[in-house]
Amino acid sequence: MVPSNSDGLFIWRGVGIPRDYRVNDRIRIAEVRLIDEAGKQLGVMPTRQALIFAQERGLDLVEVAPGSRPPVCRLMDYGKFRYEATRREREARKAQRSKTTNELREVRLEGRIGDHDLETKIRQVKRLLGEGSKVRVSVRFRGREITHPEIGMALLRRVAESLVEDAGMEKAPSFEGRFLAMILAPISTGGKSSKPKDEPAQQTEKEKTRA
Repeated sequence: MVPSNSDGLFIWRGVGIPRDYRVNDRIRIAEVRLIDEAGKQLGVMPTRQALIFAQERGLDLVEVAPGSRPPVCRLMDYGKFRYEATRREREARKAQRSKTTNELREVRLEGRIGDHDLETKIRQVKRLLGEGSKVRVSVRFRGREITHPEIGMALLRRVAESLVEDAGMEKAPSFEGRFLAMILAPISTGGKSSKPKDEPAQQTEKEKTRA
């Protein structure tokens, strides 16, 4: 059940929530029309009796239609109700951002990146994908590392396989100078499997010279 303080704020998970429904002993009218947690009409009864119904079922008495005569109250878990309402609102905002965001972001890796740092980068890519952005994931080769493209390919494969539920492969790994890069798109855009092929696209002679 949801306790309330003397200021009329409902205390939910330790946070004061501005009152928009009267709950439990904040309902001070003599009689209410009661609906149970399953939606069944229980009729008009004294508010004290309705509170007893709520307490016996481990629920809250919530005034949902204060303008009615008598006011309509319903039995529910008010904390869960507010939590679900907040979650739905948050998901709606996230979905809206995903529809309007198509920015290409980039996350760069180093050939000698450690496991912990790589996991951090993967979480960063996952967050950007969750915001609706496409992500260019690249591996930078230093010095003679360029002669071992399999190192970069292994890193990109690990990233892609970790995000197979979140991302589709928009552009397969290919060399861009000293970078081996792929582009991942949120899975909702209809991208194909994010798992890269075994070999990156070969460098052109011009790219090798520039590298």
